Parts: sequence; C-alpha cells; structure tokens
Amino acid sequence: MAPLALRPYQQAARAAVHAQWDGGARRTLLVLPTGTGKTIVFAAIAEDQVRAGGRVLILAHRGELLEQAADKLRRATGLASAVEKAGESCLGRWERVVVGSVQSLQRPARLDKFPADYFSTVIVDEAHHAVTDGYRRVLEHFPGAAVLGVTATPDRGDMRGLGEVFDTLAYEYTLPQAIREGYLCKILAQTIPLQLDISGVAMSGGDWAVQGLGDALEPYLEQIAGEMAHYCRGRRTVVFLPLVKTSRTFRDILCEHGFSAAEVHGESADRAEVLADFAAGRYDVLCNSMLLTEGWDCPAVDCVVVLRPTKVRSLYSQMVGRGTRLCPETGKKDLLLMDFLWHTARHELCHPADLVCDSRAVAQKMTEKLAAAGCPEEIEAAARQASADVVAQREAALAKQLAQMRTRKRRLVDPLQYEMSIGAQDLADYVPAFGWELAPPSDGQVQALEKWGILPDAIESAGKASLLLDRLAKRRDAGLATPKQIRFLEQKGFVHVGTWRFEDASHMITRISASGWRVPRGVDPAAYTPPAAEAPTEER
Repeated sequence: MAPLALRPYQQAARAAVHAQWDGGARRTLLVLPTGTGKTIVFAAIAEDQVRAGGRVLILAHRGELLEQAADKLRRATGLASAVEKAGESCLGRWERVVVGSVQSLQRPARLDKFPADYFSTVIVDEAHHAVTDGYRRVLEHFPGAAVLGVTATPDRGDMRGLGEVFDTLAYEYTLPQAIREGYLCKILAQTIPLQLDISGVAMSGGDWAVQGLGDALEPYLEQIAGEMAHYCRGRRTVVFLPLVKTSRTFRDILCEHGFSAAEVHGESADRAEVLADFAAGRYDVLCNSMLLTEGWDCPAVDCVVVLRPTKVRSLYSQMVGRGTRLCPETGKKDLLLMDFLWHTARHELCHPADLVCDSRAVAQKMTEKLAAAGCPEEIEAAARQASADVVAQREAALAKQLAQMRTRKRRLVDPLQYEMSIGAQDLADYVPAFGWELAPPSDGQVQALEKWGILPDAIESAGKASLLLDRLAKRRDAGLATPKQIRFLEQKGFVHVGTWRFEDASHMITRISASGWRVPRGVDPAAYTPPAAEAPTEER
C-alpha cells in the first residue's frame, strides 16, 4: 500500500515534533484544527518511531477514536495495530503499534503488567483530556517514553492548562491558516436576533449545567425552528443541544416546520443507521445531545446550530469543527454557523469570533459587529475589520498616553510604544502558556532589553521578554530600524518608522542633527517615505 502523501503543514508538523524530541523535550504538543488530518500526522510519526525500532502506544478515551486511529494508521502507513481495551490485550502480540483505551489501561491491575520501558513513544489523541488522572497515571508508568499530545482544541473548560502535562508546543496550525490555504471551507456566521435568557442557569464543572440549559431552552425552540426554516433550507445541518429530551423535542418541532430531521444519542440502537442515512442525504437535519463533538466525520455538513451555549472554547470549536471539512462532491461552498444572543451577565460565552481571534478585545468587537450585521458574515473578514478597529482604538489611546509622556525624558523606549510602532499584534496579545513563561523576566533578559533600548519594567513575564528579544534580534538581522530610532523619528512626526530600514532611519537622523535638531526644510514628516529600495523583511 502506497503511503499517503503529507500536505506541507502536515510534513512541517511531523518535522517539528521530531525536532522537539531530538532537542530533549520529552512531552510535546501538536495543535491542528478539526478536519486537517491530525490522525494522518501522528500515524506518520508512529511509523517513524517503529522504523527506528520503537514500540508505540496510541492512547484515546473513546472506542471510535481508537478505531479511527487504527484505520488511518493502516491506510496511511500499512502498519497493523494491536488493541488494549476491555477483553483485548496487546501483550504477546507481534504488532509494534498499540491503540489503547485510557479507561482500561489506567487500572493498576492492567497497567502493572507492562514494564516501564515497554513503549518508547506514547501518542495521546484528543490531548486536551490529558490532564485528567487516568491519562497521567498511564504517562507516569512509562517515564522514559517520548510523548506527543495531539489536539484541535488545546484549552480546557476547568482551566487546568496543558502546560501541567506537556513541556512544549511543537507546532500549531490555525483554523484561519487552514481556511486561507484551502484545506477547510470558509465559515459564515449568522447572528440570530433572538434573546435567549440563561441568566438563571447554574454552573457545573466550569460550564453551564445541562439540565438547567435544557429547561431554559425549551420555551424558545419553536422560534428557533422558525429562524432555521429561514436560514438553513437546502443545507445539511447538525444541531447541538444540552439534553436528549430537548434534542428529541426539537427534532419533532423541526419536522413540523417541514424539515426531514433525525435524532441520535448515546443509547440509540439505530445510531449507525441514522448517521449513515444523514450522510446519504435522507435527512437534512441531525439533532444530538453533545454526542457528535468528537470521533464523527461527515464532510457534507454545511450548517451547524449551537443550542448548547458554552464558555469553553475547546467544546465550541469541536461543535463547529463538524462542519469545516471540504466536500466538493456535494457542491459544498461554505459552512453556515448559527449564533444566538444568549442573555447572561455573569460569564463570557463562546461566539464565532472565538474561532479566529486570540485577543479578547478583538473577539468582543467582532461579536458586536456580527450582531449588528443582520446577515451572514465571513468570519475571517469580520475578524480583520474588528482587529483594525481595535488597533485604531489602541493607537488613539497610545497617542493620548504619549502626549502625557512628552514632558518626561526617558532613556528607554516603552515596549507598548515599540509594539504599536512595528505593528506587532502577536506581542500585544501575548498570553503565557507554559510554566516557565509565567515567571518574571530573568536578570539576563532585563539586561538584554535595556541594551536594546527597551524599558524592562513594563515586561511582566519571561515568555514575553523572550518573544520580544527574539523579535528585536530578527529585526536587527533584517536591517530594520532600532527602537531608539523609531521613537526619535516618531517624536519628530514621522510615521510608519517601524517599517524603515536602519540606514534610512540613520540618514534622516543625521539630516535632522545637521539642521539643528529640526526637521529639514522641505520634508513633511507625516507624508515622508524613505527612497525606494528593496525593503528588508522581518521573519516572524
């Protein structure tokens, strides 16, 4: 069987994981959006480890995920796998790859049968579950194994960070990248002007309690079905609801509105048949009570309705991910994502903006604009506009702050001013992820920042200091203007100095010096651009 060719980002992810292991990191993380072939990537990595003489454990928490992993491994690499779950054991088998259930393996009586060096590599599918006790027990039993966690959704609802389990992030391929590069379909968000009051619903496990959500949702189901009749006709739609009872009720209401709707849940005897009929187009709407968030793929889905409001981004992303795959054979052009105006004053809710925005401020601005639009909006375009609006607001606030600071003589450049001057949105929105990043900047980092001309007092973490120092070094190597040059020329009224070459900035400062520290006659700082030359590029 010929191996499946990896896409460029899949090959880059594979190489990045090996680089982390080769560099001494034993537990690393790989983040790929739903629908971009994370199973194919870790199958290729498993094959690499087997060829190197190792034995690989692929660990998951659901039977469907184990079956998918075994199937993709065989189709992508030709490798057969043994099974470790329930009544099946891999001990004594010849296969070098094992797909194992964490529920079975975590039991001491079973785990103790394996020598500590039995597996050289452990791959954790849906790794956002890896902070739980069961996964940790298995990982700790094989302390010398190289560990790879693979997930589409790295953040968890209970706020326990994956940095507790994994040392590094080897590679991340984002949803916007996948859409831009044509590997996932574009997403249209439609905000429905229907106020659904969940302010009285209690919290449970870091999210809304499903029983309370079901009760709060019931009075609105008829209106929601009416909205779906307007927006969802002709689309293959999946609806996520909080309770089986609510899911069944909504199925019946949708049928009354002219849809061909079906419902599945964990105990459905005919679940496989219903899913197959939906995939074949015999149903146009499929209702479920959170059953289909993981381990189910139907590329033809081109509409997702989230009637299970959540504050957990990973859960929201999993629901939306059921509809992001390409499906040219059905003529699928995009995914319509239905968003509702949930009324709650206590917690932030996930909205389409959370799929593409890292900045909370940009996400809030985008959500406001989508709510006011009244028609489907492509989320990447909406995110770009919201980001531009937020940047404009920040620049206005910065201008006010700088006006207040002009009376103060400062030897060093404020990092916020520098970030805005060079347009470094990733620096402005940086949030520490791993333990070492949360620590204060080291003495060496503080000295290095001062040497570069940056005020270190405003840098709160070692991670931010590391990112900023790396950016400064790359700009120097690219021949771009220094922080002090940028500050001086901006104080003289020049704009976009962060994009100037070092020599252009130096030349203008020399001219200003020769003019008695005034802008030379005939030069309009607000309109001035350096002479045309091949612009240096900054690698990020």
